[in-house]
Amino acid sequence: MTAFLPGDPDADSLLDGFLAYTADLGLELYEAQEDAVLEIFGGNHVIITTPTGSGKSLVGLAAHFEAVARGQRSYYTAPVKALVSEKFFALCDELGAANVGMVTGDGAVNPDAPVVCCTQEILANLALRNGADAPVDSVVMDEFHFYADRDRGWAWQVPLLELTRTQMILMSATLGPTQRFADDLRRRSGREVATVTGAERPVPLTFTYRETTLHQSLEELLELRRVPAYIVHFTQKAATERAQALTSLNVLSKDEKAQVAAELVDFRFDSPFGRDIQRFVKAGIGVHHAGMLPKYRLLVERLAGAGLLKLICGTDTLGVGVNVPIRTVVFTQLCKYDGRDTRVLSVRDFQQIAGRAGRRGFDHEGFVWCQAPEHEVEYAMALEKAREKFGDDPAKLRKVRRPSPPKRGYAPWNADTFGRLASGQPELLRSQFDVSHSMLMNVLDRPGDGCAAMRRLLTDNHETRAANRTHIRRAIAIYRSLVETQVVERLDEPDELDRLVRVNVDLQAEFDLTQPLSPFALDAIEFLDPDEPTYPLDVLSVLEATLENPTVVLERQRDMARTDLLAEMKAEGVEYEERMERLEEVEWPKPLRDWLYDSFNAWSTHHPWLRNDNVRPKSVARDMRERAMTFREYVNHYGIKGSEGVLLRYLSDAYKALVRNVPEDRRTDDIVELTRWLGETVRTTDSSLIDEWERLEQLAAG
Repeated sequence: MTAFLPGDPDADSLLDGFLAYTADLGLELYEAQEDAVLEIFGGNHVIITTPTGSGKSLVGLAAHFEAVARGQRSYYTAPVKALVSEKFFALCDELGAANVGMVTGDGAVNPDAPVVCCTQEILANLALRNGADAPVDSVVMDEFHFYADRDRGWAWQVPLLELTRTQMILMSATLGPTQRFADDLRRRSGREVATVTGAERPVPLTFTYRETTLHQSLEELLELRRVPAYIVHFTQKAATERAQALTSLNVLSKDEKAQVAAELVDFRFDSPFGRDIQRFVKAGIGVHHAGMLPKYRLLVERLAGAGLLKLICGTDTLGVGVNVPIRTVVFTQLCKYDGRDTRVLSVRDFQQIAGRAGRRGFDHEGFVWCQAPEHEVEYAMALEKAREKFGDDPAKLRKVRRPSPPKRGYAPWNADTFGRLASGQPELLRSQFDVSHSMLMNVLDRPGDGCAAMRRLLTDNHETRAANRTHIRRAIAIYRSLVETQVVERLDEPDELDRLVRVNVDLQAEFDLTQPLSPFALDAIEFLDPDEPTYPLDVLSVLEATLENPTVVLERQRDMARTDLLAEMKAEGVEYEERMERLEEVEWPKPLRDWLYDSFNAWSTHHPWLRNDNVRPKSVARDMRERAMTFREYVNHYGIKGSEGVLLRYLSDAYKALVRNVPEDRRTDDIVELTRWLGETVRTTDSSLIDEWERLEQLAAG
């Protein structure tokens, strides 16, 4: 692509160069793409709300093309590290490795490059630290609908508020009403804002509501050759159970079975779940969810891309850029548990998933099918049988019993619900602005009047006035706690950066976006005695206490501890009431529990921004080491083969913590051996996670 960079990068020559590049690829821009590219080269903000598959990524590439040509800096942001990493390597191929960098919580590669790929929180914190002076000329925000995410939405809003000299390109297929974003960007920056929409998909979708059993629907899809089909579930367990049930279908020809066998010759299905995966894919059935090992997900994607998997059972993670070619999306239900209650899908959630149907360049049409509730299908089939036996006799038909809907995990839907979700406009994106210790510290520490900047941020955002009053009260309380603990210092005279308030900690070191409690681990390890025989495992326990809980593993540990205790109490003749009381007190293993809690409480008085957090004592990597188990043995011991990916990611994080967060002067030979063992355990199970991390570490080291 760099061969097409113009020598004199005005808007016309940029457009000529970019069009020459796309022509060289054999691509002709859609009208919406061309409009967006013209607006970008014209210096305007651009809001792109076009359907999935309409080439938004190519439009974003135009902004990076301009940055390299003009010697400026552009950022690409996405909600998850996997998408950031994927875009980083793609842009390296297009623009050259010297022109592209990446920054995530795991580390930084070439961070001063003209084009930087990062997670959204990285950009948000850069905006908080520097305000409008941040060295950012343009930002391509992918998946901008995360603006409304309950926990992370603040990170999508902050750059819009603070980076007033930066050109914004906001992209999503499901933005909903956008006028307020356009008005707000125009008011803050003085730039014009272009909104590029397109109701027509390059690959149109046909929507069908099905009142047959799922097996009947899938058999019909196979007959109509509308595969690969992605069958959407909302739990990993349901997806795996469905894959098992579908292996009875004959979906592959003899030649296709031979091709699958050839693809699997050198592939190792060496984990407990591997045998299930092997059986599924040999039958032409895929399963795809976050509980699987990465190598199995990549295998499913590769076989599906080759047309060798006809039916893929997965979760709704499909809506966040899963790389599986799909012709038909089949919804098994239109309701999901959202962490609080079971509700019907929002229009945005539905359209994010449905939009993956139909492959540009492969399909002329995509299909979205939705199954009626199972109890309604059962009733319809019973009515049909009654009609076959009794005709249309009303008295007989009234005797057909209508099955009851599920009492739990269900919200009703019907054909009208499906039609509304298919044709409706995505809901208004609602502000999720929030105030935190890190926000306050970043803003207060910027050059100039940080207090005035914080006041503007608290009063001129996208929140209601009532909500802002709550934010202001919280900010005042946080500020007072920072002053009391001398984290924030008030100065009598402005310092060299013209600040009357400054922060007395290294913000970059203190705020690890991946594991915010890493600074605690560094300090706590200093209090452990290297001469103690349990020292290496105690170091591991400190590090494990700073990691997110792998809940499915911990719950199985607790369940097995309860089972063992129950058997013991029954043998001892303990009364029922006492047994129940003692069982309620059982926890998963928590080495150093009291010491960790006491140490953190003392430490947090000097780190008040972490008072609302806490250590999470647990023993997973340590438990595996003490039991001298392999990954396979550990999975079988706790019966968690459907969640191997969860365990692997956790062990990978524990390995990274051992590598990064143990001071050199505390790294004994036993620690080195423990680190080697854990790294080898992860690598021999599925090397992709560590290989990717180490590759990035090597790139960062030059």
